Amino acid sequence: MKIGRNDKCWCGSGKKFKQCHLPIEEKIAKHYHQGDEVPTRELLKTKEQIEGIRHAGKINTMVLDKIAEVIKEGMSTEELNKIAHEYTIELGGTPAPLNYHGFPKSICTSINEVVCHGIPSDDEVLKSGDIVNVDVTTIVNGYYADASRMFMIGEVDEEKQKLVRIAKECLDLGLAEAKPWGYIGDIGAAISEHAAKNGYTVVQNIGGHGVGVEFHEEPYVSHVGVRGTDCLIVPGMTFTIEPMINMGVAEIEEHESDGWTIYTADRKPSAQWEYTILITEDGAEILAY
Repeated sequence: MKIGRNDKCWCGSGKKFKQCHLPIEEKIAKHYHQGDEVPTRELLKTKEQIEGIRHAGKINTMVLDKIAEVIKEGMSTEELNKIAHEYTIELGGTPAPLNYHGFPKSICTSINEVVCHGIPSDDEVLKSGDIVNVDVTTIVNGYYADASRMFMIGEVDEEKQKLVRIAKECLDLGLAEAKPWGYIGDIGAAISEHAAKNGYTVVQNIGGHGVGVEFHEEPYVSHVGVRGTDCLIVPGMTFTIEPMINMGVAEIEEHESDGWTIYTADRKPSAQWEYTILITEDGAEILAY
């Protein structure tokens, strides 16, 4: 849609286009003509949308905080699911994973060699030595936020402890590269370089994603990248960074019967942390963690 310089900005700010998004769009156009991949206007969130996503992020973080308070040896993953579900509802949210393309639970619980999308179960009981990723996505007033954390249960061996630590370092290094007018490839490069330096691999065919108005939006955020490539990062974008770091090979396999659970191909442990972030004029704001 063509907007005049003195027309009101498309974002609903009430400002004239020339005083609001025009400078950003002119800069995007310059990158486009240089041959860069650039985001569409739809990926730049309005002030109203940002506030909605930020609020969803606060509730999503509160749910993960609740999990951190209660998770322990001897609990089933279904117990964690029920706690997360009930607390999300209490806080005024809706668990986004529940019934999403048929997913049967409100959170994902991925233990040891499970990379992601683990389905909570009464039969799956946490034991000392386990590492588990709990992935929570919350809808509040139509807005989405998505984050996950690793938890170490009881006495965890040093190898797994290191994997969990390096996975978090990979996430934070990726976050540091999520700069306005940088590139998605910068994020993947920082993550994959740090993982390789520590003897680990990065899952390549599952990545981060835009989030906020929908559960999964553009852009796709690869955790293996080349600096200066992939989509341009622009203020107003919201997306997840969620590297999956494997102790062994990068290859993964899907559970044959449930159609969701993803394992490492060699059944060695994997670890993952995830943020939802907002790109600002100055850097990145973590909206959910």
